Amino acid sequence: MHDRSLKPWQQRSWIFPRDPNFQPKAGRVLDLYARRFQGRRLHPGEYVICADEKSQLQALARRHETVPAAPGRPALVEFEYRRGGTLAYLAAWDVHHARIFGRCESKTGIEPFGRLVEQVMTTEPYASAKTVFWVVDNGASHAGQASIDRLEHAYPNARLIHLPIHASWLNQIEIYFSILQRKALTPNDFANLDELAERITAFEDHYRQIAQPFEWTFTRADLDALLARLASREPQLRLAA
Repeated sequence: MHDRSLKPWQQRSWIFPRDPNFQPKAGRVLDLYARRFQGRRLHPGEYVICADEKSQLQALARRHETVPAAPGRPALVEFEYRRGGTLAYLAAWDVHHARIFGRCESKTGIEPFGRLVEQVMTTEPYASAKTVFWVVDNGASHAGQASIDRLEHAYPNARLIHLPIHASWLNQIEIYFSILQRKALTPNDFANLDELAERITAFEDHYRQIAQPFEWTFTRADLDALLARLASREPQLRLAA
C-alpha cells in the first residue's frame, strides 16, 4: 500500500516546447553530435563546439573551517558565511575531441563571450578549420540574428547554431558544468573571488588531462518519440484548463 500511496511533496518540473521550430533546431544539433550536417557527413576539418556561461558564481567564506568527511560522517559545513562577490565562468567544449576552453570574467555579456570565442578561434586547429560550428542557447550574450552576424563576420569559418528555447539540456557544455559543480565547487567555501577562480582554473587544467568525449545517446529518433508523447498529452491539458 505504501508504494501506491500519494506523495504530494514529491514533484517534477516540466515544460512543453514553445519554439515552433523546436524539432528542426534540436534535430540539427543532434545531427552535429552524430557528425552530420544538412544530410552530409562532417569533413575531418569541421569541428563542433558547445558553449555557454555559468553566471553568478558566489564566493561564500564560511565563518568556521569546513570539517572533512570521515568514516560514518559527512563533511561538516558551517551554515553562516560572508559574501565575497560573484564571477562568471564561460566555457567551450569540443564535442568530438574532448577539448575544454574556459575563462573567468566579472560578468557575462557580448564582450566576455566574444573573448571566449577569440580564445578558441585563434587556436589551432580551429583557426584554420574548414568550419567551426558553435552550439549555443538563446542567452543574451549570443541571442538572435545579430549574434550570428557578429560571430560570422569576425570569423568567416565559424557558424553559430542556436538551440531551441528551453533546450539547454541539449547543450553538452552543461554536462561539464555539472561535473565542475559537483567535483570542485561543492561545498561553496571560498575566501574570495581569486580563490574561487583558482579552483575553477585548476579543475579545468585537471579535466583537460583526462577528458573523453561524452557518450551522447539521445538521437533524432529519441527526439521524435519525445515530441510525439508530448503532443499526445497537450489536448488533455487544454481540456483540463
